[in-house]
Amino acid sequence: MSSAPALVPVASPPRSSPPWLPTPLLVSQYPMLAHLHSCTSMKQLHQMHANAITSGAIFDNFVASRILSFSALSPYGSLSYARLLFSRLRKPDTFTFNTLLRAYVCGPDPLNAVLFYIDVLNSSALHRPDNHCFALLLKACSEAPSLSLGVMVHAQAIKFGWSSLVSVQNFLVHMYASCGDIGLAKLAFNGIEECDDASVNMMLGGFLKCGCFEGARQLFDEMSERDGITWSVMINGLVQRSRFKEGLEFFRRMLEEKVEPNESVLVNVLNACAHLGAMEQGMWVERYLKGKSIRFSVRVGTALVDMYLKCGCVEKAYEIFARMEEKNVLAWTAMIGGLAINGRGEEALQLFSQMEMEGVSPNDVTFIGVLNACSHAGLVDDGVKYFSSMTEVYGIEPNVQHYCCLVDLYGRCGMLHQAEEVIKKMPMKPNSAVWGALLNSCRIHGNSLLGEVVGKKLIELESNNSGRYVLLSNIYAANGRWENVAELRRVMKERGVTKLPGSSFIDLKGHVYEFVAGDNVHPQSKEIYVMLSVMMKKLMQAGYKANTGEALLGMDEEEKETAVSYHSEKLALAFGLINTEPGTTIRITKNLRVCSDCHTATKMLSKIYDRVFVVRDRGRFHHFKDGICSCNDFW
Repeated sequence: MSSAPALVPVASPPRSSPPWLPTPLLVSQYPMLAHLHSCTSMKQLHQMHANAITSGAIFDNFVASRILSFSALSPYGSLSYARLLFSRLRKPDTFTFNTLLRAYVCGPDPLNAVLFYIDVLNSSALHRPDNHCFALLLKACSEAPSLSLGVMVHAQAIKFGWSSLVSVQNFLVHMYASCGDIGLAKLAFNGIEECDDASVNMMLGGFLKCGCFEGARQLFDEMSERDGITWSVMINGLVQRSRFKEGLEFFRRMLEEKVEPNESVLVNVLNACAHLGAMEQGMWVERYLKGKSIRFSVRVGTALVDMYLKCGCVEKAYEIFARMEEKNVLAWTAMIGGLAINGRGEEALQLFSQMEMEGVSPNDVTFIGVLNACSHAGLVDDGVKYFSSMTEVYGIEPNVQHYCCLVDLYGRCGMLHQAEEVIKKMPMKPNSAVWGALLNSCRIHGNSLLGEVVGKKLIELESNNSGRYVLLSNIYAANGRWENVAELRRVMKERGVTKLPGSSFIDLKGHVYEFVAGDNVHPQSKEIYVMLSVMMKKLMQAGYKANTGEALLGMDEEEKETAVSYHSEKLALAFGLINTEPGTTIRITKNLRVCSDCHTATKMLSKIYDRVFVVRDRGRFHHFKDGICSCNDFW
């Protein structure tokens, strides 16, 4: 399997070995460089440097550039030492300069590359930068991103006569698009007299990066030939911009044109499947990997684990995880976090202990999964212990997300006072997610007084977020405070805030179908509503009574019951029951939190139809079986 294509073309030819390793020819001329192959620390490099100075070879740019290259680019090196070495060179050449420049671009702050360039230019240490230099500088401005510095670099490229070179023009397109100026990116693209494949791919990626999807489609469709990199740019760009359905559509087109996907495409396709709950298509990717005898790399294996967990299939995720030959912290974190949102908190904590025993150090994201596991399992003492261990054992400073998890942990268990205390003592300002966790806890435990205070604060913070109004409205409605509900809806109307429509996705036979509340655009709409009527009759016979507390105000009771009956997950469930064999598990993904009525109805339907229903909402999974939900009605 080929390696993932870079969105930004590499300015210099690909190397078969790391650039700091000397070639056999250089080793024959400079024997001391032979030791560079086995150099694994700065201490060893210092010794080699001392030997070079003693022999006088350090004044030779061949030797100096190789030592500098090791120090700048090797995982064992030091960028500051490389900079010091560069400053001691009598006449640094362009290659040595570009080596250090590339290290700055790949470092934690790419803009240091621009500062380094300015320093060297001011000191006259470099007579004339080459085209590779400007490609690297433009890449640094893209990574930052910084439009003002990018424009400055563009001006420098014009000054030194490199701006008309195709490789530099390609990076100009990428830089302007990365900085959000698609107009300047198009201007740079149109100025390329002899476009190559990289030019078109840059512009294609630029359109996608700036959200100009029609422009990307038009450019893509106008191409006479499309290679694997072009397909990769298109699919990856769509998925990374959350256009998951379109990404999968292009993936199908790619396969129809007999173009083999590379690792990057497969990982992004699995990511799209994970977000849409499209497990069947994710399983196809797994079969493809097996059919091609492709080893599960850490990246692909982690993407498969994540996909199965986000489709609610924990057993398959366990199977892939066990088969992975190499597991890094990302793989462990994906498994732990996935178990947590699937309601298997204790298993997540057991896996965390196994991770520790195997010597893999957790990161800050791992602890979000651990704290979520404690929260969903109601393990308050364990959660507090793990929160404390972050700093005491691992030296990880908790961020606002960890405090949000702690507030949720206390709040879900009804310890609202402790949750408030956490917020008061946070070392940073609580954000809307922290207050939202407390508001949700107020909803769960019916604390309307605190809920009202928190809800109003949230509406001040996020006046255009309809979810905040809806949650506070539900708290009012649950306590019979209909005047407050009416006032809140009036405020929403005045501010032009509309409720985000609920939509549900269901993956069936390799296709993802989307339903919105009350829609009738599906070809099987007539059969779906007939099945929905049958479902409601069976529910009524089993003792179901519609929970209309979250329906719109201004409807009579019968209208409210009809409204909640046509929620998107109920339509998706009816579609699934029509089109699957008895006993088949039905998996649904919803963009919002599951409402109380749909939760109750789905529990009862799982028993009535003797089926397993897996519903993923905005926050977690609900595994419905035999009239019981894995969340224990606690979500």
